[in-house]
Amino acid sequence: MAIGSQDLAPGQLRGFDDDRLSEELRKAKEELFNLRFQSATGQLESHGRLRAVRRDIARIYTIMRERELGITEAPEDEA
Repeated sequence: MAIGSQDLAPGQLRGFDDDRLSEELRKAKEELFNLRFQSATGQLESHGRLRAVRRDIARIYTIMRERELGITEAPEDEA
């Protein structure tokens, strides 16, 4: 079953209880809104930051979704 955007709604994810993550997500969404406005009005010189903010938002949602599914990070192997 594919995961839809409604399944990724912040209120539905356990990770959203994390104040740090929710604040980071709020700031990223606000910046994305501003960058999209700049892009639409021709004020955005480079789309690199726009792509970076989208990746940040995807990373935050991934963390939240992993917490919802009970997935924890694997310990790194020491060399």
